[in-house]
Amino acid sequence: MKEKEEERLKNLKLIEKDLNQKGFKKICGIDEAGRGPLAGPVVVAGVIMKEDSFIEGVNDSKKVSEKKREILYDKIIAEAIAYSVAIIGQDIIDEINILNATKMGVTKVIEELSTKPELIIIDALEHIDTKGIPYESIIKGDAKCYSIAAASIIAKVTRDRIMRQWDEVYPQYGFSKHKGYGTKMHIEAIKQYGLTPIHRRSFTKNFV
Repeated sequence: MKEKEEERLKNLKLIEKDLNQKGFKKICGIDEAGRGPLAGPVVVAGVIMKEDSFIEGVNDSKKVSEKKREILYDKIIAEAIAYSVAIIGQDIIDEINILNATKMGVTKVIEELSTKPELIIIDALEHIDTKGIPYESIIKGDAKCYSIAAASIIAKVTRDRIMRQWDEVYPQYGFSKHKGYGTKMHIEAIKQYGLTPIHRRSFTKNFV
């Protein structure tokens, strides 16, 4: 089992290994959580991992259990050379749309990194302001690149924690269960109780 995990991690680091060999040492992986939900922010995270970082279990956050993500979150931020997180709220999402809000988050993440990366690798986003730093957009990057996967875990854990806090404010909506995604339970709660201030108006027109 351990050998299988080592093999998986080696494969997850192939793209970065190739970039390291091309001379890029400080590579920042960036990913987001929360583009699809009906409520709450979109969270973007960026992380520069050490070249020899090899944390067991790092994977696309969607493939990792909530409990395990929390453990990995602590390990990733303890080992990272630098990381930063941007939280873009529902009001801005409604104002400039989810794609532009995500791109805004990416730029904020880059600006707030304590170490300047030499290259940014990002999950499937293009036409972004990376403050002059070169970037590569990788389709399904969170499943193919170690540092994008690490960023996906930071983003997901951060967002889930926010939604659990909102669950305490609006318990009847079940935010701690569905995290704001459009589940049957969530849509029924919207129909019964209406919208909260954290609902994205541009996403919920069909239910109100």
